[in-house]
Amino acid sequence: MKELRSDIERAGLDTLSGRKAPRARVLLIAGRPGTGRTALAEELLAQVADRYPDGALRARLTAPDGTPVPTERVARDLLDALGLPAPAGESADALSERLREGLAPRRVVLLLDDAGDAEHVDPLLPDTPDCLVVAVAEGPLTGIPDVRPCTLGGLDTKSALEFLTRHTGSVRITCDPRSAESLIELCGAEPAALEIAGGWLARRPKESVADLARQLHAADDAGEGPALARVFRHSYASLPGPAARILRYLSLAPEGYVDPHTASALAGCSVSAAHTTLDDFVTLGLVRAVGSRLPQYEVPGCLVPLLRGLTETVDRPAEVQLARARMLERTVRLLTSCRAVTEPDGTPARKKLAGLPAALRFTDPAAAAEWLRVRQPALLAAARLAVADGELDTLARRLMAALARALIAHRGTAAAAPELYGIHRLVLDVAERRNLPREKAAALLNLADLDAETGRTRAALARYRAALDAGRAAQDPYATARAMESVGGAHQELGDWQRAADWYGRALAQRLSRGERADAARLHGRIAVAHTYAGRYGEALRGWRSAVAGYRKEGDVAAQARALSELARVQEYAGRPAESLRTCQEAVEWARQAADLRLQAALQLRLADTLERLGDPVAAKLHRAAAERMLGEEAADGRDREAREVNPSEQATNTYEIRSASAED
Repeated sequence: MKELRSDIERAGLDTLSGRKAPRARVLLIAGRPGTGRTALAEELLAQVADRYPDGALRARLTAPDGTPVPTERVARDLLDALGLPAPAGESADALSERLREGLAPRRVVLLLDDAGDAEHVDPLLPDTPDCLVVAVAEGPLTGIPDVRPCTLGGLDTKSALEFLTRHTGSVRITCDPRSAESLIELCGAEPAALEIAGGWLARRPKESVADLARQLHAADDAGEGPALARVFRHSYASLPGPAARILRYLSLAPEGYVDPHTASALAGCSVSAAHTTLDDFVTLGLVRAVGSRLPQYEVPGCLVPLLRGLTETVDRPAEVQLARARMLERTVRLLTSCRAVTEPDGTPARKKLAGLPAALRFTDPAAAAEWLRVRQPALLAAARLAVADGELDTLARRLMAALARALIAHRGTAAAAPELYGIHRLVLDVAERRNLPREKAAALLNLADLDAETGRTRAALARYRAALDAGRAAQDPYATARAMESVGGAHQELGDWQRAADWYGRALAQRLSRGERADAARLHGRIAVAHTYAGRYGEALRGWRSAVAGYRKEGDVAAQARALSELARVQEYAGRPAESLRTCQEAVEWARQAADLRLQAALQLRLADTLERLGDPVAAKLHRAAAERMLGEEAADGRDREAREVNPSEQATNTYEIRSASAED
């Protein structure tokens, strides 16, 4: 710790040459997993916290299974921690630039844990010397200039004895200090190995330190392999069969995070038994309890390879695959329950929720939202792992559908957009792998919608066209018409009015052929809008008249009033104020029938403007007064509506359904 703190103050190469350091200082804590490298980094952050008033950020750059975490995901998580925007679907380079811009005016300390190499760390480094980066890695980070390495080995004997004493108490150590030192040597003085040895002794108060040292010496592999592996195997061998099975299967837990439900599903035991066993593992030093109001545990990264090796040796592949399937099925049911609890009483979803076992039900929406918040990283990881596995695609599709619905129900489409973008990309992967054109069309439409909302219109256009091809291949009329209309919308956003009107016309023809008159009326309006932007007022007027006629046939009074309002606007643009006045008056009558105060007020203001241009200021003043009165009434009604409790599940979304092979979905 003294060395690390002095490295913070030590002058760098840039300072020695008379230039201000352009980037944050990087301290490297290097060591094998299990040497306490992350614990040391956390202690350093605690000691220097007062020097970095904007807080500490943490990110893990390598997943427990050894795969690097994409820079895009790391940067997005850090931006979320800073409370800065991270638009859905934005590239890794763009997100890294956003992160550097966000860190520029701040003084933060950034912990990058389990860094694989310099290329993984470099895009995340702040471009300001006011920040500090603490990187944790197994080896050097060649390529990062002026990095300050601190290499960890084992603890010194005095510290290791103190560490053991926390678990065993002082009596067993002071009674036989030689055996304690021998045990420390067998553990390589590594904190992770000492933690497991101490946990083994803590659970056996009648065993002496000499007994454990003797057993480790007597083991066939006492002198072979890393110390951590030897001590772990001894602790594992002492577990009863059911507990050993649960421990092995923890290597399958997404992101290394597990709760009693996950452990229960993996091992095929009750939730209460899994909870008790996980608490026992905490005492044994085999898992760590994560600080949360919900029971959640973390499998130490240094143990994951050992657990995976045991699973591959002891369990048959079919058993492991069945455990994965049970875990995914349990997760789907929990997500279904998480969404259903937001539905009003008496709905089919709530009735189905009442039929679930008590362990799968949430007491209220707040409890479900908290579970979703705590488990979200593991849930997203479960979806990624299920898709990467490739053998459980049906379950993977059900999981992604349930996760998307739960996120929308509790957070809304806009707030959950980044997570939904990742889910839709996974759906697209499965659809392409399994040659499922309908699911492919759905995923492409969802991704394109999110691209369009974040300003990537050309990317959205390409995806809409691909969705159109997939919809045609699936012979899905809804997806095809939806894609055609969206292609038109993208062209309209790009200012290509002619192509926009052309694509709207294609979508209109399909709607008319299927007798979908309400959608046809809406498309007449969209065609009219495109012609209005292009200055083709004659075509625009025909479009709005067709829309008015369509809504009249459907009996949609409110939509008819809005279409008449737009027709009046175009008549005014076309230099026909008298016609605009008559149409506007007709629209007011229909808006009154529809009880749409806001539209009535807008039309009254338009009437006032038109009357002023026609030279009747007295009538214009009357209409303005009427509009102000209506807006006051509408505002009062709005306050009354806000006072009432609104169920989150009633929020409208534009998300296209994720198709699933499950009858349940």
